[in-house]
Amino acid sequence: MHLRLAVILCMSLSGMPVGWAQLGVTTFGLQVKPVIPFGFFDADKVYQQEHLHATLALDGGLAFGMVVRTGISKSISLEVGLDQITRRYDFTMANDTAGYDDATTVRYVGYELPVTCLVYIRLGERTWMNNALGASVDFYPSDAKRELANAQAYLFRRNWAQVGIVGNIGVEYRTERSGFIYLGATFHRPFGDMAQADATWLDRYASYRPYRMSTGLSGSYLTLDLRYYFHEDPDKARLRKARGR
Repeated sequence: MHLRLAVILCMSLSGMPVGWAQLGVTTFGLQVKPVIPFGFFDADKVYQQEHLHATLALDGGLAFGMVVRTGISKSISLEVGLDQITRRYDFTMANDTAGYDDATTVRYVGYELPVTCLVYIRLGERTWMNNALGASVDFYPSDAKRELANAQAYLFRRNWAQVGIVGNIGVEYRTERSGFIYLGATFHRPFGDMAQADATWLDRYASYRPYRMSTGLSGSYLTLDLRYYFHEDPDKARLRKARGR
């Protein structure tokens, strides 16, 4: 249902007369995307059991990779990317009875293969705004684990691969010969939980009796995007064909 909505929206936006994509141009870009911790998209996980209290909260992270953009008409382009993302979570565990309170950081690494449809609006002579919508195949190579003196956080991946939806908005400045500079934001939401997050109390003075608390971890995030696209001249044969010459 979500993928069908994305396709319909891209098709409807492609007919807007205010856009002008880089027709006949295929260009390569590099991107860096710091993760913005925003509880609205992925709320903090709170564990509570008797005298135990634990939290797992997204504290940020970093995504980086490459992107290939192809202008397929006067109003739309298609982008395919490949990114590595590291999500960073703050993990805390407190035990009122034992007088214990400690914290650490858990990092969870994934890889993404997004495919998006872009629609352009011209703002100035060299300035453009674009909106993008598409899907991403997300890969998780392994689980993540972090230990404290008397506690443990374990992120157990649900699947080694899953699909998510991607939405993006941004502004770019196009130079004549030095490529494009892009600044924007991306929202990424997997279809289903990314991982199962376990918080475990390890009572090392009572035969290591564990108390485990568990919840799902969605993996949704918001990023600030900085990209640079290298300059490429249009494919003249393709450009003539698209213009009907």
